[in-house]
Amino acid sequence: MLGNPSDGYYGKTIAFPFDNFCSEVTLYETPELEILPAEYDSNIFDSIDELVWDVKLYGYYGGIRLLKAAVKKFHDYCTEKNIKLDNRNFTIRYKSDIPYRLGLAGSSAIITACFKALMKFFGVNIPKQILANLVLLVEVDELDITAGLQDRVVQAYESPVYMDFDKEMMDKQGWGFYQTLNFDLLKNLYIAYRTDLAEGSETVHNNFRERYNFGDQQVLAAIKEWIELTEKGKEALEKGDFEKLAHHINRNFDIRRSVMNISKKNILMVETARSVGASAKFTGSGGAIIGTFSNDEMFENLVKALNELNVHIFKPSIVSN
Repeated sequence: MLGNPSDGYYGKTIAFPFDNFCSEVTLYETPELEILPAEYDSNIFDSIDELVWDVKLYGYYGGIRLLKAAVKKFHDYCTEKNIKLDNRNFTIRYKSDIPYRLGLAGSSAIITACFKALMKFFGVNIPKQILANLVLLVEVDELDITAGLQDRVVQAYESPVYMDFDKEMMDKQGWGFYQTLNFDLLKNLYIAYRTDLAEGSETVHNNFRERYNFGDQQVLAAIKEWIELTEKGKEALEKGDFEKLAHHINRNFDIRRSVMNISKKNILMVETARSVGASAKFTGSGGAIIGTFSNDEMFENLVKALNELNVHIFKPSIVSN
């Protein structure tokens, strides 16, 4: 909702989980350990065109690599903590209807669901802040995917969360400061996406990461302002000042646009939403946007305008424990 992508650079963010879509992992005891393929893992196609479209949506690798890496990292954690796992084998089934590679945390959702299934199956308790770290390590260490903690924290806590990833705090305790937010503070939000803009965060962030590592002043200034926007956004939420919140959301995207290359179709989606008075920014790396609207009339105009671009739009059903 605010602050991204500063979560990958010791920043601050505000995010929330919603259940309009879901990833589900089912794990049950069997004689051998088996991971069953799902939609993302198909290798049978009706034509070359269908194969190309599948690659654009899901990349060259499907969900099985996520599950294999998750099981490995779970085992590594248990070994490190001297947690003895019994000798039972299991089969893992998974399914997900989260639009893939659109900045809606679809990959981390599968990994988080797998961890929660493994925890329940083996009776292992992992603290929420550690669970978020482990899910991130699955992607960064095992799969070489560029990512930050934000999505994994929200999935672990299953509530709207304000997150501070201050470097000194992270170095000292291994995780940031995570404050769950009142569900009632989040109002008049929409999410919109178009499936033909799918691309992974590793594609978008590579150059930005390199520039950050070299101390690029423009990049460092952007991260600093994203942090400030998150603080201001939290204050606006708590005061119910949705006009200021909308301004901060818009500014979040404008900063990104000034320091990253963004495709014309992504820019058009944001500008179209703004043309009817709504605020708009990326939910993640592109392909999906989030923003606020003032009233039902504005939302109807938003639906009409975005539908003309073949953009799907919905009001998120926010989860809060």
